[in-house]
Amino acid sequence: MALNSKIPAGEMNQKWEDYKGHVKLVNPANKRKIEIIVVGTGLAGASAAAALGELGYKVKAFCFQDSPRRAHSIAAQGGINAAKNYQNDGDSVFRLFYDTVKGGDYRAREANVHRLAEVSANIIDQCVAQGVPFAREYGGLLSNRSFGGTQVQRTFYAAGQTGQQLLLGAYSALERQVALGTVTQYSRHEMLEVVIIDGKARGIIAKNLVTGEIERHFGHAVLLCSGGYGNVFYLSTNAMGSNVTAAWKAHKKGAFFGNPCFTQIHPTCIPVSGDYQSKLTLMSESLRNDGRIWVPKAKDDNRRPTDIPEEERDYYLERRYPAFGNLVPRDVASRAAKERCDEGYGVGTTKLAVYLDFADAIKRYGRIEAGKQGNHNADDATVITLGKEVVKEKYGNLFDMYAKITGENPYETPMRIYPAVHYTMGGLWVDYELQTTIPGLYALGEANFSDHGANRLGASALMQGLADGYFVIPYTVGNYLADEIRTPAIPTTHPAFEEAEKAVKDRLSTLMNIKGNKTVESFHKRLGKIMWDKCGMARNAQGLQEAITEIQQLKKEFWSDVRIPGEIGGMNPELDKAGRVADFIELGELMCLDALNRNESCGGHFREESQTEDGEAKRDDANYSYVAAWEFKGESQWEVNKEALNFEIVKPTQRSYK
Repeated sequence: MALNSKIPAGEMNQKWEDYKGHVKLVNPANKRKIEIIVVGTGLAGASAAAALGELGYKVKAFCFQDSPRRAHSIAAQGGINAAKNYQNDGDSVFRLFYDTVKGGDYRAREANVHRLAEVSANIIDQCVAQGVPFAREYGGLLSNRSFGGTQVQRTFYAAGQTGQQLLLGAYSALERQVALGTVTQYSRHEMLEVVIIDGKARGIIAKNLVTGEIERHFGHAVLLCSGGYGNVFYLSTNAMGSNVTAAWKAHKKGAFFGNPCFTQIHPTCIPVSGDYQSKLTLMSESLRNDGRIWVPKAKDDNRRPTDIPEEERDYYLERRYPAFGNLVPRDVASRAAKERCDEGYGVGTTKLAVYLDFADAIKRYGRIEAGKQGNHNADDATVITLGKEVVKEKYGNLFDMYAKITGENPYETPMRIYPAVHYTMGGLWVDYELQTTIPGLYALGEANFSDHGANRLGASALMQGLADGYFVIPYTVGNYLADEIRTPAIPTTHPAFEEAEKAVKDRLSTLMNIKGNKTVESFHKRLGKIMWDKCGMARNAQGLQEAITEIQQLKKEFWSDVRIPGEIGGMNPELDKAGRVADFIELGELMCLDALNRNESCGGHFREESQTEDGEAKRDDANYSYVAAWEFKGESQWEVNKEALNFEIVKPTQRSYK
């Protein structure tokens, strides 16, 4: 199938304006007759549902959590990017666009990224109007900090809980629409199938996770805002419930899956401590603003970090990448940490960790504070006390979290960090309008293959989710729905709904009737280990081929030996989890296939066969400058469709942060 990305003609900085000026519209009276389903209520879903409800559409919003407030967007810590140039340090829409395309290692679609940069400034105004408590400077202006992959300060933040504050803003906008009756909220509901009638998405089959009932819901259009699939690795920074099921059901019904192997490994996580662990905890990238990353210069140095003198420390990011230092992009920082640990310089009990040290920042801030008080000869103790207060104000909740989890005081001793799976740049393939290859089915936020190419810059996930929901989808979905105003609501007794519901029920009863001996969790753990070892921070052809074989074997075993306690009716979280893990197993196979197919290194996808002399990712633009959009053809069978990437403005070069 030929992929039509529907990129508007014209100059890059005019495309979105021209699109909005010529797009089809739906008048207010017709909007009231049109129903839209939104699956997921994180930043993308909540903002889309609120914006569409505000416009007058009839919206149904679904989330599997007990409240939209529980969406995983709350876990984002460090901030949200916007090209406002408050610092007067050289930022602009063009520079945000440029940094994002370069940061994604030239594997993103320029037109989408430019639009994202354009609407970024509006997001901040929208959120301030909603009462989001962004940090402010002494004079009352919004504060900014640095994030990886940029040399300007463009990241707006609310301490270390930006995602939570932004979600509360979007949630309040959503709840306002619920109160006004334009949005109906379905919590504790999981989408298990998309319903297609005459080639168009016309609804979903959802399961009420409390009663176990299977429900049918009609919509003139369906928006998937169901997040990423990082939990395919079992251990990740994602919430335990985060899954790929909604996107995967759409994929199996004909929606192409774009770049599934593009996974982001976040460099700043609390290291794994044992086999009993079920998730990992993120320490915000904002800590790299002020923290310095290092390892001892001697292998197997077991001294306490505070006992290792300055000249015996290797600040390896500052050494290797002097221009960006500790603020290199995530993929670069993660691989550098892995390289040091693989070479034997790791720290802590597992030796799979490096230090993130705030001692210098505490002293620097302390001297500034003492200076403000006119005390220019303050002693060390005073300087450190004052400095700790500043760090506490900026990052306090992150430091508290670290202390609770590790039992160590990060104000006194450096944090130990190691890379972990965090975000997925791959997802359902969408065109410029965010529509998948199924007409009427859209994907927003992390659920689509997104604007981040092969590596997302920090603080850009929140930006993309809110851009898609507040500023893009209200225009683009109208373009489709303008042709649907004569389509009456299709009754859910339609044969397509009957068929979809039967498929869901059959699958659930098949799972319940296996009655094997192994838990769902044990299969998920095994899948995660295969994925992390062979399709994680580094990949090679042999490992990926082995992984595909192992995953196919794991799938056979799952469908013959999984044990699900309880009943099919009523509340059964183990049954819900089994369905999600079954989907993860199939996705894992496709991820390995995609990684095997892409014979180059780019961003988060590092093929060991393709690296420069000094161990950096080596792209192959002649052969791989495309989006791999995979079409499902049957069990363990996919066909790749290629969307060529053309770079009019940001010409691909070897990425350098040196």
